[in-house]
Amino acid sequence: MTRHRLLLGLLALVLATVASTTLLARAGARPDPCATKGAQARERGAVVTGSGARVLVIGDSYSVGAGVRPDQSWPVRLPGRVRVDGFSGSGFTRGASPCGDVSYATRAAARHLAGVDLVVVEGGLNDVDQPLADLDAGYERLRRALGERPLLVVGPPAVPLLPYDDVAAVDARLAELTASHGATYLSMLDTALTFQPDRLHPDAAGHRVFGDRVAERVGQLLTRRSRPRP
Repeated sequence: MTRHRLLLGLLALVLATVASTTLLARAGARPDPCATKGAQARERGAVVTGSGARVLVIGDSYSVGAGVRPDQSWPVRLPGRVRVDGFSGSGFTRGASPCGDVSYATRAAARHLAGVDLVVVEGGLNDVDQPLADLDAGYERLRRALGERPLLVVGPPAVPLLPYDDVAAVDARLAELTASHGATYLSMLDTALTFQPDRLHPDAAGHRVFGDRVAERVGQLLTRRSRPRP
């Protein structure tokens, strides 16, 4: 009887240990970061702001509004009926994101673009560690996906976390590529932003500055597009 009770006690202890380990593992488990980014992208994509000309924003975590409320993210400051296709960590290049091919061109090709009056593509910070040849290829794929639709490319701003020269190199190449295709480029290198503690993402005030700068150029392009031809 004593031995039987001892065995039952040991079995109970083993079961309790297994259960505790399982609970601890579940409590310490972290959600898949790519799944989280995907959920954030869908949540932001469901928010449509404004009215009038249809504007599509394709971008990275800046477009999503990482670290701020959706109504504080810079795209809400743009004129027109604005929809956002943003994915944190993505860029022009396929290798910018560890979440597979979520590059701008791939996402643009998967969208229904009929009726879009202006496409605003924002980014470049996630491409600073990618070969310039890959940046060229990603841009070319993007232009093919967009066809002849009017395009405004918004380059990367200078951020405290990344070397200025690396960001400036991406800015310069994007400016060259955009000019070669007859599209409009807006450099943000000289735009003074304020940042969150990560020294990478703008805070709410930084988003206002960023958005107002882009909104001015978007307004000019939409006005030019709406003018009757002689």
